[in-house]
Amino acid sequence: MRRSTCGCSEATFGVRRTAQRTGTTVVGVVGDAATDCVRRLGEAANVVPVSVDVDDAPLDRAVATWSEAVRAHSPYLVHDADPLAAVADAWVRHYDEQGPIGELEVAVAETLARWRVGSIELPDYYLVLDAEAWDATRRHWYLGVLHGAAPARVLPVPDPDAAARMLPRLGAGAWWPDLDDLLGGIERVVPDELTPGQPSTGSAGDSARIA
Repeated sequence: MRRSTCGCSEATFGVRRTAQRTGTTVVGVVGDAATDCVRRLGEAANVVPVSVDVDDAPLDRAVATWSEAVRAHSPYLVHDADPLAAVADAWVRHYDEQGPIGELEVAVAETLARWRVGSIELPDYYLVLDAEAWDATRRHWYLGVLHGAAPARVLPVPDPDAAARMLPRLGAGAWWPDLDDLLGGIERVVPDELTPGQPSTGSAGDSARIA
């Protein structure tokens, strides 16, 4: 039987068969202070920190980070290069009426193209840093849409110290759906207000959608 990235059998925890395997648990940190959080988490002996040049394009950062992840052999690899950053930004602008027409669809297509050739993969876990300070639309992307798709894999933390305490407590849970399923029709998923620390309890498919 194949193994998941956290060493748990996929029969038990539902790792999808198309998921790429690594020799480490990959943790993505998102938030304004993500880069500093990654640096601080990397001070631990069992954590490999990866932070690609923040001036690079989001997908380029994600590709470079994933190439590091597939070569890593440590308990944890922590990074600040969300492979869905371009989609998240475009989705937020779409619903805040700040983005150009078609931006979200282009971001989805480009992200899926990288995923289909194995250049990127979702992290095993997202740590959502200081979500209380975020605008409501971006907060819903992570604590609503992504949390709804894989509830055990999107965890809000208030600060880097809480993130450090969370690492050894990461629990097993259902794996991510295939990315084309997760992002299919994402332009019709409508954001709503969420209270930080209280993620959505439904699935991504249960989110309000525009018909």
